[in-house]
Amino acid sequence: MRVLAAMSGGVDSAVAAARAVEAGHDVVGVHLALSRMPGTLRTGSRGCCTIEDSRDAWRACDVLGIPYYVWDFSERFKEDVVQDFIDEYAAGRTPNPCMRCNERIKFAALLEKAIALGFDAVCTGHYAKVIEDADGNRELHRAADWAKDQSYVLGVLTHEQLKHSMFPLADTPSKAEVRAEAERRGLSVANKPDSHDICFIPDGDTAGWLAEKIDMSTGDIVDETGTKVGEHPGANAFTVGQRRGLKLGTPAADGKPRFVLEIRPKENKVVVGPEALLAIDEIRGIKVSWAGLPIAEVETGTEFDCHAQVRAHGDPVPATARMEAAGNDAGAAGQLVVRLTTPLRGVAPGQTIVLYQGSRVLGQATIDAARSLQRAEL
Repeated sequence: MRVLAAMSGGVDSAVAAARAVEAGHDVVGVHLALSRMPGTLRTGSRGCCTIEDSRDAWRACDVLGIPYYVWDFSERFKEDVVQDFIDEYAAGRTPNPCMRCNERIKFAALLEKAIALGFDAVCTGHYAKVIEDADGNRELHRAADWAKDQSYVLGVLTHEQLKHSMFPLADTPSKAEVRAEAERRGLSVANKPDSHDICFIPDGDTAGWLAEKIDMSTGDIVDETGTKVGEHPGANAFTVGQRRGLKLGTPAADGKPRFVLEIRPKENKVVVGPEALLAIDEIRGIKVSWAGLPIAEVETGTEFDCHAQVRAHGDPVPATARMEAAGNDAGAAGQLVVRLTTPLRGVAPGQTIVLYQGSRVLGQATIDAARSLQRAEL
């Protein structure tokens, strides 16, 4: 096949490309230039997609003997990922920019361009697996190494996108083996540290970065009964589950710490309460998509058993789920209603919930509401 290898500049994408070459595919490497912001060009930036990363990607392609290109997707990235991140926080939600980047850049914009240029598949260094069922339909599954599994952030992939997705690291038992293989192949990125933090906030100070982008004004911090217990410098600077930095003027009656339960940007209020009320039992999701063909229960709207995961490195918990008919805000796909058998702490609107059956990724939704059945309506 003609394969476009997305080269981030890290060890995973380099080894994935090497395996695609070794498998006999006609491989071309491409690095995505996603940001023109000065901070991301600085040596030591902790995110991905820096100038240094593009050079590392070029060196890897040179060793592999494949063509190398840099594609400028910075405008699309600014609009679809960075601006989305700002808008979501301004609305009091907690977005996942890596999920949006996979959805709108790496497996939408990049894949669209790749197919238009005659490529059959896009190859990445994600730890996830694509399996064909008995009828030849593709399914997304967890990687062999659950510790490195990245199927959560790929939960946004559609049936059509999975047809053109290639993950050569799917069955690799450990990251140590990938590094050892890179060393054997003479790839200079063999011992390069993994990227972390949000790539367009290289210093890791999300609150400080947002303060320059979102209008902040002082407002009330209230408890779960609606009683004012303090003031905040800007509701958008807080996240659900936060404990530190609340600076409450009124201590809790039981003397125990309080946590952020909810952010109300329209009222400019932050709601705090005891840790027990962070336990979420029910989640409602919008912008629902299915990774591969949806299971039969989705089409009929009947309840099905599954496991739910709300963070990239979070533990999946048993749950039941069903689809409700589309409403005004749910989108054409309708609304996903998930009841958690084991409550989860600190779930926030804007996060992504991904559903699994065994190792298979069923699909995902953006969390619109998260409810604790112990908590009375405020």
